[in-house]
Amino acid sequence: MTTRLNPQTTPRFEPRAEKARKNQEAALAAFTARKAEIDEMLARLQALSDDHFGFDPEAVSWSSVGSLDHVASDLREITDFLFGTGEYAE
Repeated sequence: MTTRLNPQTTPRFEPRAEKARKNQEAALAAFTARKAEIDEMLARLQALSDDHFGFDPEAVSWSSVGSLDHVASDLREITDFLFGTGEYAE
C-alpha cells in the first residue's frame, strides 16, 4: 500500500500557494489603483457637470447639445457594460 501526498500540506506545494497569494495581492493592488483612477474621473465629471460642462447656459446652441450627446453616448455604453443593460443585456 502506498501513501499519497496531500497537496495542501506537502511542503513542495507551498511555493505554488505563496505564488498564488502574491499574485492575488498584486491583482488587488492593481484593481484598487484602477478604482481610485475611476473615482477621480467621476469626481472631475461631477464638478464639470455642476458647471454645465463649461457651457454658458445663456449661450447654449445645438452644437452644445451635440457635444453633450456624444458624451452621453459614451457614458451610456460604459454604464450598459457595467450594469449589463442595452447592447450588453443578456
